[in-house]
Parts: sequence; C-alpha cells; structure tokens
Amino acid sequence: MEAMMRTEAGTPPIPFDNSYARLPESFFTAVDPTPVEAPVLIRFNRALAQELGLDVAALEAEGAAIFSGNAHLPGAQPLAMAYSGHQFGGFNPQLGDGRAILLGEVVDIHGRRRDIQLKGAGPTPYSRRGDGRAALGPVLREYIVSEAMHALGLPTTRALAAVVTGEPVYRETVQPGAVLTRVAASHIRVGTFQFHAARDDQAGVKRLADYAIARHYPDSADTPQPYLAFLTAFADRQALLIARWLSIGFIHGVMNTDNVAISGETIDFGPCAFLDAYDPAKVFSSIDRNGRYAYAAQPGIGQWNLARLAETLLPLLDTDAEAAVTAANGVLKLYGERFQHHWLAAMRAKLGLSASADGDLDLVQDLLTLMHQEEADFTLTFRRLADVAADPSAEDGFTALFRTPASTSLWLDRWRRRVETEARSAADTAAAMRSVNPAFIPRNHRIEQAITAARTDADFSTFDALMQVLARPYDDQPALAPFAAPPAPGEEVLRTFCGT
Repeated sequence: MEAMMRTEAGTPPIPFDNSYARLPESFFTAVDPTPVEAPVLIRFNRALAQELGLDVAALEAEGAAIFSGNAHLPGAQPLAMAYSGHQFGGFNPQLGDGRAILLGEVVDIHGRRRDIQLKGAGPTPYSRRGDGRAALGPVLREYIVSEAMHALGLPTTRALAAVVTGEPVYRETVQPGAVLTRVAASHIRVGTFQFHAARDDQAGVKRLADYAIARHYPDSADTPQPYLAFLTAFADRQALLIARWLSIGFIHGVMNTDNVAISGETIDFGPCAFLDAYDPAKVFSSIDRNGRYAYAAQPGIGQWNLARLAETLLPLLDTDAEAAVTAANGVLKLYGERFQHHWLAAMRAKLGLSASADGDLDLVQDLLTLMHQEEADFTLTFRRLADVAADPSAEDGFTALFRTPASTSLWLDRWRRRVETEARSAADTAAAMRSVNPAFIPRNHRIEQAITAARTDADFSTFDALMQVLARPYDDQPALAPFAAPPAPGEEVLRTFCGT
C-alpha cells in the first residue's frame, strides 16, 4: 500500500514534516486510524490541496483510502493529542482527541505550517467509551460552515475532504458513518495547556508555550517577557475573532476551553449556527440549556477562557505570584478593551462608516435594539442597508424586514446624516458595505436540507449547490437568490446538535 501512495518521482502525496510528534510523549498518544469497510470520497477540496502543496492527482486517485484512514501514508505519524478542558464551566482533567487523529503536518506554499487531521477515524485512548466515529451529518455541517467561514474572511480550520465509510454509526438513530479531513494552523487548545497544568507539569507547560510561540507568535520570543507577550497577543487575536463572529451573526455553540484554538482560528463546528432574526440571547445548541454560549455571551466567555489560559501561565509570567496575577489581570482588562475596539470597528464598517465619530456606538446599538424588537433578519438587514446607501429608492426593501416598517424612519434619518459626514461617494459607500455584509450565510435550514438529502437519499446535490453559493458570499448571485432567504414558516431550525 505504501508504494501505491507515492508518485512516479517517488515522493509521497502529502509531504509531511511533523513537529508536534517530536514533543515529549506526554503530549499525545501514537495511534493508527481504524480501517473502514467501504470508503467513498464524496468531496475533495482541490484548491486547498494545491495551497497545501499536495499531490492533487494522487489524492484524487486514492482519496477514498487516504482520507478514510485506510491507507498508510509515508511520513505520517498518526497521533491523538492530549488535553483537558472546562466544559460548560466544569473542569474535566482528561479529554483528548477521542475521535480525531492527527496524521501530521505540512508546510504549505506560503510557508505556513498546517495540521492535517482525520475526524471520525476510530477510537483512541481518549475516546472515553465512545466509538471514535463521526456521522455523516456533523461531517457535512463542519465542511459547509468551515469553508463558508473561510470565504467570509474569518480565521478558521478548513475542510480538505469528506468520505463516507460504508459503516453505520449509532447515535439517537442509526446514521451513515463519515470521516472529515480537517486542516488547521494547529490543534493546540487552551485545554492543551490545562492538561499539563492540572498535572503540575510546569516543564510541560513551558515546553508547550515555547512551541506555541515559535509556531504562532514568533514576535513574542524577542520581547523581554515572551510569555506575557504571548498571552497578550493571543488575547487580541481572540478578541478580534469573536468580534468578527458577532459581525456575521455566528454562534459557536460550545466555547469550552478545549474548543479554543491557540492559533486564533475558529475550531469545532458541532452545534454552531447563524442568526436569522436578531436576538442577542439566541441559543441553538441542544446542550446549552442555560444560555452560557448565547450569541451576546460569547465575548464574556472569550475573556473567561482567556483567564483559564492565564492561570496555566502564571509561573511563567513572573516568579513572584502576586506580580504574575497582576500581569494576567492586565491582559484580561486589555482583552475587553480590544474586543470593544474590534467589534465597534466591524459594526462601523457594516454601516458604511470608515472613520470614528461620537455617537457611533449609540447608532449601532439602537439599530440592534430595533432589529431585536422588530424581529429583523440579521444578515439581510445590513445587506439591504447597503442597497439603500447605493440608491435611496431601495429603502422599502430594508424597512420590509421589520414587523413595523415605519419604526425604522428615525434611525434611517440618523444614519443618513452620519454617512453624509464621510468623504465617500454613495457608490463607494455601498461597495464597501457589500464587501463586509454578506448576501449569503450558511442558513441553518439550508444546512439541514443538505444533510437530510445526503443522509436519507445519498443525494449531495443540495450540499453541492450550497457549497457553490457560499464560496462567494459577498456577491449577489441572482440565480441562487433563494439561498439568501431566511427560513419560511415551518423551516426554522431551533436546535443544533454536537453529533458525538
């Protein structure tokens, strides 16, 4: 099998260079994927494969075996990563990759190191009595949403391939099994640091911090306090990520510390969803019964998770315990300031404002309040406002999104006066707004339609159509306009599920 996985020149189809596998054995457990019965490649991200510098022809020819875990790849060092995590506020000291196996790393054509991981590749020592498998529905959800997030311009893990296994998995019902091949800047999490700290392994925390700095925050290494600089840089990156989530109406759904990537990417798309009608308290995740990870709660949870990372780094921040706590608290305060800066900047851009002015925060908040009261669709409200910026006669399309269209008149007058203070033409303002206000998002009901068709009829046409439209979310795409519409009565998705 190994010989078959090489090109004619004798090079492997995936040129692995595995730095994480060179860390101490306490960081992971070596484990091979468990072969599956009848794998079929249902999706291969050719553009991403090219970006990674992979042998596209070889992967297309042998993709079912490679991306299911059935094939042995030269240079791969399969492993399951060890980590802990706070899950809905409760600490679990022993988590780890229970159904994911890191095949290895590649350095892409831009010189960036990227992980290649199989999700649903079989049991590992961290499976906690689970089967280590993934169902087709969650694999398609992660594929759709992660690639949509990338097209929307947000830092995210990517989907390289999806395979159906030919084997059932057993959840609430019997479902088709599948494996997702996920690409990430790395899979290091806040919970990875917690794993070593919980075992009082300060040497392990330091080794991990040094590795994370070298891989993700190299500028921190040259500062007088590299670990404080690392924590500060991560805080800003996380604040920016969550601000951008809010700007597109995204709800992660399960912001446990084991789902927070040190790289600053969005990771783990289990019960995630996008807002339809704006509601700051909106929750979709079936396991978030108390709204801990509701839409508007995400910035605060980001700070809470940052505090958990800071706790693990305290001995590295200063030899004096009190000074270390003071330094960490300074970073937590900075996070709040940076989040507010990033969020307001994103919302200004959505309103077509390129400069800051007094009253901008009230202008944004008053619109959001009106949207909540009037049950206006989050995505379409901002997209239709861009139409109004281009042509005042488009106002009816904007006001029609509100239960009481006349309720928007006073706010629209304030917005127009504010936009008039900008030194841009109406066309330039509208173009700028359309570049940050998507016409298309992964609507929850559309995702469910794609999953249902694939799961029940092996029909991937809806999935393919959805992937097509989401690849260009900021373009109008008139022929695909129905994908921009909110759910009709009876189509609403009220709950999303992890799939584990």
